[in-house]
Amino acid sequence: MFGDLMGMMGKLKETQQKVDDTKKRLDTVLIDEASSDGLLKITLTANRKIKTIEIADSLLEDKEQLEDYLILTLNKAIEKATNVNETEIAAVAKEGMPNIPGMDMFK
Repeated sequence: MFGDLMGMMGKLKETQQKVDDTKKRLDTVLIDEASSDGLLKITLTANRKIKTIEIADSLLEDKEQLEDYLILTLNKAIEKATNVNETEIAAVAKEGMPNIPGMDMFK
């Protein structure tokens, strides 16, 4: 019994390390998003850290329009990055989880 428990604890520790490694790797996965007309372009990591924002000169003339563009485009980029992040982390966590009866969390 203790051998099984120790094996499960080791497996959980190994899985946590893989999750941590995946989170670090996701800092290098870039997500690009642009407004529908291409006047605003945003790049962020899969960990949702903004890397670049490119703004067309024409958007600098209208503060409210620029704010609207930023909100819409950032929200789309964050949604994409969140989907990539959650999918990657869940895959690593599911792969490394020990088979514990009654603990079917990742179905």
